Amino acid sequence: MNINWNAKGYADHFQFVPRYGNALLELLDISEGMRCLDLGCGNGALTGKLADQRLLVTGLDDSSEMLEIAKKNYPGLAFVKGSAVDFALDEPQDIVFSNAVLHWIDPACQPNMLACIFRALKPGGQFVFEMGGKGCTANIHRAVRAEFESRGLSYSFPFFFPTIGEYAPMLEQAGFRVVYAVLFDRKTLLEGEDGMYDWIRMFLKKPFEGLDSEVSEEIVRAAVNALRPLLCENGTWYADYVRLRMKAVKR
Repeated sequence: MNINWNAKGYADHFQFVPRYGNALLELLDISEGMRCLDLGCGNGALTGKLADQRLLVTGLDDSSEMLEIAKKNYPGLAFVKGSAVDFALDEPQDIVFSNAVLHWIDPACQPNMLACIFRALKPGGQFVFEMGGKGCTANIHRAVRAEFESRGLSYSFPFFFPTIGEYAPMLEQAGFRVVYAVLFDRKTLLEGEDGMYDWIRMFLKKPFEGLDSEVSEEIVRAAVNALRPLLCENGTWYADYVRLRMKAVKR
C-alpha cells in the first residue's frame, strides 16, 4: 500500500467507495459460519456488511487510523493491522474479499500479495475483488500530468490499473482458477462543488511528495479547471472510473 490516509476525510467525503462495494457481495457463495477475510478493510463499512451475511469475518488493514475508526464503528468485529503483501492468519479462510484496494499495490508486489491470499484460503476457497482497471480516471491523470510536465516536473503514477488479460494470468500463476471477470466503466459522483479538488487531494498524494505546498496547490487548481469541461456537469463533479471485478477459486 503506497498511501497515508486521511481517515476522517475519507469517511466524511468518500463513502461511495464502500457503497459501490455492495454489488461485489453478490459474487460470493455463502454458507453461514464461513470464515472471511476483508483484505484492506479500511473503516470497516464492508466488513460490517460481510458480518451481516453471517460470515465469521476479520478485517485487515495497514492503516492504524482507518482501523481505529473501524473498531469504534464495529466493536463486535475482529480487526487486525497487517500488510496485504505479507500477512498470515491463524485460521484458513473460506473467502478473501477485497474492494478498491489491489490497485494501490505496486505491480512488483502483486505476486507476493496473491501468494499470501492463496495460502490464507482453504482448497476451493473464493477470492472475490474489485479494483481499478485499465483506463481508470484517465482524464484526471492526464490533466494532472500535464500540469506537472508544464512546470518541468515528473509525474509519478501511483496506481496499478490492469486489464483482464493482464491480471487473469497473474491469478493463474498464483494457483487460482478464474471463474468470473469483467472490466466496466463506472461514472462516479463526487460530493460537493469541490469534489474534484477533494478527490485529487485525497487520492493523489504520492506524486506531490516533496513539492512546495504553493506549487502543489497551483497544480491541483489548474488541473481542476482543465477538467471542468470534461467531468463537471451542471455543477456536479464525476470521476471517470473503470473497474475490474473478478472472482477466482483456489485450485
